[in-house]
Amino acid sequence: MSALQSLLPWFDTLAWPYALCALPLPLLARWLLPRRRSASAALRVPYGERIDHVAEGGSGHALRGRGPGLLAWLAWAALCIAAARPQALGPPIAPPQIGRDLMLAVDLSGSMSEEDMELGGQPVDRLTAAKAVLADFLDRRAGDRVGLLVFGQRAYTLTPLTLDLTTVRQQLDDSVVGLAGRETAIGDALALATKRLQSQPSDQRVVILLTDGVNTAGVLDPDKAAELAHDAHVRVHTIAFGGEGGMSVFGFHLPMPGGEDPIDEAGLQRIAQATGGRFFRARDTESLAGIYGEIDRLEPIRRPGQAVRPRLERYAWPLGIALALATLAGAPVPLRRRA
Repeated sequence: MSALQSLLPWFDTLAWPYALCALPLPLLARWLLPRRRSASAALRVPYGERIDHVAEGGSGHALRGRGPGLLAWLAWAALCIAAARPQALGPPIAPPQIGRDLMLAVDLSGSMSEEDMELGGQPVDRLTAAKAVLADFLDRRAGDRVGLLVFGQRAYTLTPLTLDLTTVRQQLDDSVVGLAGRETAIGDALALATKRLQSQPSDQRVVILLTDGVNTAGVLDPDKAAELAHDAHVRVHTIAFGGEGGMSVFGFHLPMPGGEDPIDEAGLQRIAQATGGRFFRARDTESLAGIYGEIDRLEPIRRPGQAVRPRLERYAWPLGIALALATLAGAPVPLRRRA
């Protein structure tokens, strides 16, 4: 192929190089197929031997045989090159990508089953309300890589960072209260999210942590986990989620004085402040949706995509040459008269 490229420098590669194996087919056909000869001469003339000599490639063949024959061979060669699909590599293109790498840390402790939220006018528990808002948040994350982490007494990664947001939504929908335990391990959840983001560029490490309680489990203190996140350049946005507390009787929510579950707002504020993030307080579904809408307006990170070189088809050139040569080879050649 290198020799062919030296003759035809306008291409870099062949998509179907095996098509060049058809180059010797006309020669093989000429050798293998028997020549057709008439059984007896229909007309004998004195100069018949000379005509036979011209037809078989004698002196007159230089005028009518070699010229058109050579053109036909060149046309066949050009046709085979066109069938091999010569291609040229275009200039490298690095399409820009706008996106972020986000880890969603969602609390699945027992208190998330408290039915003090409303969704579509119906009372729902906190986890159901959070799922609805997060699903809408994920629908707007085109171009972002999102991972899902849930925590209760322990912290678990359900999905790593991925562009497949459908899988993230499915894993979120399948999550239930108590899946990771009934208690709340905020410090362990933050440490695990930090670990998952350490391999990403430092200006793209973002954690969104949603909880409705205080740290009651785990081996790592939330403030210590915030220090680890700060050292790893992970920005953490914390959301304290919960209503007024109370109880549900025959489908009606009855608020109870002092019934609101404790939420460590001060601790969540310290985590956000230490890592350069923001703290939010959501008491209902509408305020939670507004919080995710505000997070959605964070300045996106522009990172270059993987450079690619498009392949430009060049088969039109040898195909045009083949058609032109075939036309010339088939053109009638006028006979020369002897003086």
